[in-house]
Amino acid sequence: MLYVKTPEEVLAMIESEFAPLERTETVPLRDAMGRILAEDIAAREYVPDFDRSTVDGFAVRASDTFGCSDAIPAILPLQATVLMGQGADFALNEGECVAVPTGGAVPRDADSVVMLEYTEDYGDGTIGIAKPAAPGMNMIFRGDDVYPGKVILRKGRVLSSADIGALAAIGQVEVKVAKKLTVGVISTGDELVPPEVQPGPGQVRDVNSPMLEAMLTAFGCYVNNYGIVIDDEALLAEKVNNAVLECDAVLLSGGSSVGVKDAACRIIESVGRLLLHGIAIKPGKPTILGKAGEKPVAGLPGHPVAAYFITKLFVQPLLGRLTGRDMTAYTVTARVTESISANHGRAQYHCCRLTRRDGQLYAQPIRGKSGLITTLAGADGYFCIDRDCEGLPQNAEIQVTITGGV
Repeated sequence: MLYVKTPEEVLAMIESEFAPLERTETVPLRDAMGRILAEDIAAREYVPDFDRSTVDGFAVRASDTFGCSDAIPAILPLQATVLMGQGADFALNEGECVAVPTGGAVPRDADSVVMLEYTEDYGDGTIGIAKPAAPGMNMIFRGDDVYPGKVILRKGRVLSSADIGALAAIGQVEVKVAKKLTVGVISTGDELVPPEVQPGPGQVRDVNSPMLEAMLTAFGCYVNNYGIVIDDEALLAEKVNNAVLECDAVLLSGGSSVGVKDAACRIIESVGRLLLHGIAIKPGKPTILGKAGEKPVAGLPGHPVAAYFITKLFVQPLLGRLTGRDMTAYTVTARVTESISANHGRAQYHCCRLTRRDGQLYAQPIRGKSGLITTLAGADGYFCIDRDCEGLPQNAEIQVTITGGV
């Protein structure tokens, strides 16, 4: 019999039992994509470092254009022309204008830029302004983006392409990031054959190893795939012991249910300390979590959908805890397209596809049993029915966690 913990209790246990490893390395910016930032990044300079135009046009003092129109343009002498890549280290004279390109520097005392489309060059050194400007119009001022001391990226953030651009803008050519974890993956079962092998009678292809390897790689880990181990306790124990020595964490899929040949629980207990066996969740109830020294060793259900959800809901937060990763989940509000019954007493998770109709987002549950991997294919996200809820009626409002394709 399994003495199960609630999902909330499991997440609390992860927080209390495992601490961030604080293992860092410094990498060049070109290698920082997808890495976990190990420190806050603050700007050391102004970006931009000068007032600049956002359009092709003429820098003016806005007060010199007040009241102008197509019929009565403001006629301003052209004081100077600023070329792209040149500075504008001079002041704009009152009642005059300066030609500036998009992104070009704007001289001192200019407080707006009039777009070229609203001007006319009379050819005699004067420019007609047909539309009044407002202070700040079509301009970015020095330090509008960042200024010295402003924190632009926080520790724990997974760096995106936009973040790389921001780091480049402030001249940050190297960043301190968390070292990648190495996770061992082991599949167990006499019935399993590798994906490239045609299954015989009573056999199935190993789904969990490639699926978990893909999930972990996308999560930013190195993966040691130890392949398939038959239901031999001595062989499995040897493989788990080797994985514990070589990896930062170990995932063992299959052999987690209570049964004669299910040795995973005994083996995990033999290499360390057993923290739990069983979570009040569907799918994935017969999950195991142990600790070998400071290394997590998890026994996942053999059914692929159950293994997927346990990895998403608990293994990834655990690995995120070790690396100091921000684990903020991104959700959207949707309405479920059909009624769903729930198993009272266990939190129940469902994959879904999202569609939009008449401005409303709908979640179509993907029906299937935990052994059917196709219930995951094509899913946009998942939602949870609380363990104290007996189901959801059609059109009930739910929160869908976006999986992002991983």
